[in-house]
Amino acid sequence: MNYGKYLFELNKKAKEAKKNQKVVETKEVWLSMTIDVGDLNVKAKQAQKFLSAGNKVKVSIRMRGRQMAHSELGLEVMKKFFELVKDNGTIEKQPQTEGRNIWMMLVPVKA
Repeated sequence: MNYGKYLFELNKKAKEAKKNQKVVETKEVWLSMTIDVGDLNVKAKQAQKFLSAGNKVKVSIRMRGRQMAHSELGLEVMKKFFELVKDNGTIEKQPQTEGRNIWMMLVPVKA
């Protein structure tokens, strides 16, 4: 076997391996502290679609003005959201406050 044919076969195997690998993306869903039930269900359905596709989901809430004094309401919204998507995902990072934002990371359930 000559060296050129060997390199060709090596590149062919590398391309095939690259084609078969799955890249996990991180999708983001923004919520509000004053979100209503219908809107929360729409966002949950979108997150379930992301999770079932095998992507991670970052759930974020941006607090404005007086909402900063009542960040516990934001944590309640996060808990309600997780209750809606717990069939398709699990919590990788618990909800945490970072400045004006509250965020948590969800990962797909292992099958």
